[in-house]
Amino acid sequence: MTAQPHILVVDDEPQILRAMRTILTAKNYRVTTASDGQEGLAQVVAIHPDIVILDLGLPDLDGITVCRRLREWTQIPIIILSVRDDEMSKVSALDQGADDYLVKPFSIEELLARIRVALRHSAQGFAISKDSVITIGDLVIDLAGHVVTVKGNEVNLTDTEFRLLAYLVKNTGRLLTHQNILIQIWGRGYEENVEYLRVYISQLRKKLEADPKKPRHLLSEPGVGYRFSTGE
Repeated sequence: MTAQPHILVVDDEPQILRAMRTILTAKNYRVTTASDGQEGLAQVVAIHPDIVILDLGLPDLDGITVCRRLREWTQIPIIILSVRDDEMSKVSALDQGADDYLVKPFSIEELLARIRVALRHSAQGFAISKDSVITIGDLVIDLAGHVVTVKGNEVNLTDTEFRLLAYLVKNTGRLLTHQNILIQIWGRGYEENVEYLRVYISQLRKKLEADPKKPRHLLSEPGVGYRFSTGE
């Protein structure tokens, strides 16, 4: 990745493109813009940006289609910015490969934080090797040894709890839909068992979070899914 990360912003609103260029350039990002889906796809091929910020309501191709086409050949981080606040739009975008979803109007600081997370995720190659030991404050996760400790004390996790935690950690910062997680951990046929997943997340929070009612790591997006955060 270059010293000055390159961001491609795809949006059909000129005022949004101007604002994003001004804000991101001031934060030392290089910025390229595109006003429709076809131009956005062409720019990804031409400039190989480090991250794509993508609107859903484009005049030619829907943002979901752009996302799906990109995922056919690249794992570049994709952050969706959209006025669509319904759960179906969020789930659809994430299931087609988007890494994150922000609703317009959005907080600039929140967007910048999501960009930083996505870039770190990209720099790690979108995966943590199976023999990695991940340390996040007092939480240490040994993926190879299947051992988790908090403040030096080993935490007793069931096999399913550990696999769920490992999957979330390997996708740190990425918002994963309920259906995505259920299929990955329990397999096909469990896609609708959202309450089942909530129970396991609740158990993990009780075992790992300092305050399970105010989690710092196992975060939820109501009606959509979960993400693992480093707590920054």
